[in-house]
Amino acid sequence: MTTSREIRLKSRPVGLPTADNFELATVTLPDPGPGEVQVRNTWMTVDPYMRGRMNDAKSYTPPFALGEAMQGGATGEVIASNDPAFKPGDVVQSFFGWREAFNAPAAAVQKLDTFGLPVQAFLGVAGMPGMTAYAGLLRVAAMKEGDVVFVSAASGAVGSVVCQIAKLKGHKVIGSAGGPEKTAFLRDELGVDVAIDYKAEPIVAALERAAPEGIDVYFENVGGDHLVAALNSANLKARFAMCGMISMYNEATPPPGPANIFLTVGKQIRMEGFIVSSHYDMQPAFHKELADWHAAGKIKWRETIMEGIEKAPDAFLALFSGDNFGKMLVKLS
Repeated sequence: MTTSREIRLKSRPVGLPTADNFELATVTLPDPGPGEVQVRNTWMTVDPYMRGRMNDAKSYTPPFALGEAMQGGATGEVIASNDPAFKPGDVVQSFFGWREAFNAPAAAVQKLDTFGLPVQAFLGVAGMPGMTAYAGLLRVAAMKEGDVVFVSAASGAVGSVVCQIAKLKGHKVIGSAGGPEKTAFLRDELGVDVAIDYKAEPIVAALERAAPEGIDVYFENVGGDHLVAALNSANLKARFAMCGMISMYNEATPPPGPANIFLTVGKQIRMEGFIVSSHYDMQPAFHKELADWHAAGKIKWRETIMEGIEKAPDAFLALFSGDNFGKMLVKLS
């Protein structure tokens, strides 16, 4: 028997979640049944999209159930196996985060080939956030030669990869982030051409100054004033990859849309929302390019780490106050 602690959704939040919406519980796991494995998690991720799953509303993925362990990306090690495809010690990836250990069908976990990267990178730069950046920029926004690229939340897990891919492919990149430490990271480590501190100056005027020639691609992570700014500075037939709008996730009543949305017509702007799971056919190409960039020392990332399953709610809530720098992770063992 194995004891595991897990985080459950205790109640559905209204507006910004609080610690009271979560509860810590302890369960005892039996030995894995036929065709099952038992995994002890080493790392788990918290991501902004999880806020939507806390609502009891129809979406592209089912809501979290009250009183049950939440779900999310995790890496771990097989500690017992009742399936010939796995043995104790195998490093695996799963969607059974928010818990210290679990039993699951062997088909629900994936062995990891790390390509020389740290295991936790597969929850960030080499995982869903990195894949989101790759697909959103290259397929959804269809970045082409000469494009000027604007990225909001540019120091975050997704945005920082978008910036680097665009720079590696020879583009002018403008990134927006909050605070001097994050903008210094964009300039000095990621090599963006212009780093905007949206907390220090209005984003509309700052983007106009940063891109007098206009922008051709906008990678949307924030919404609100950032979307207003992107619409204002967009060139004819600009493409917007609509990845997320974290500024609106906790709004009980969504604010009115951008007053300048009419610019999409005259400028013939294409705005396309996307979910990364619809683009996993690109994963082999992404992992190959990422491995090459990593081997050449051309890709960088930051992580913010909290330790212990009991810290998972704190890590999640920090996403909405901007306290994380890069990928927010929870180290479990």
